[in-house]
Amino acid sequence: MRECVTTASTSVLVNGSPTAEFPLPRGLRQGDPLSPFLFLLVVEGFHVMMDALVTNNIFSGYKVGPERSLSISHLQFADDTLILGEKSWANLRAMRAVLHLFAAMSGLQVNFHKSKLVGVNATQTWLLEAAVVLNCKVDSLPIFYLG
Repeated sequence: MRECVTTASTSVLVNGSPTAEFPLPRGLRQGDPLSPFLFLLVVEGFHVMMDALVTNNIFSGYKVGPERSLSISHLQFADDTLILGEKSWANLRAMRAVLHLFAAMSGLQVNFHKSKLVGVNATQTWLLEAAVVLNCKVDSLPIFYLG
């Protein structure tokens, strides 16, 4: 049996003109300067999916501000994503579905073992049950973010 190895090739636009094609191995090295830009392009798809869930009243974001007029469903920084929402089983199911759908569409995998569920005005029992559904850990406030 003969093994067939294919290498993808690509080019980039420089001042509107494509460069010569060059081989593109899978992935980028840790710390590559292109990594943050590539991440932003990919997670734009996650943003669009979360926005659609909120717009169609499938996911309820956390409401803040005067008269709770501002709803925040997710925040992203570097390669981290925080999902904020009201405590409900419907929100939990929607969040789990969008994370699995995003993983299937993008090829990126959510590391649920590194993910944490933090509750405000939620019982420890509910948080533990929700963490089982998400296959993640439970944490409490205050949390340490980026060290």
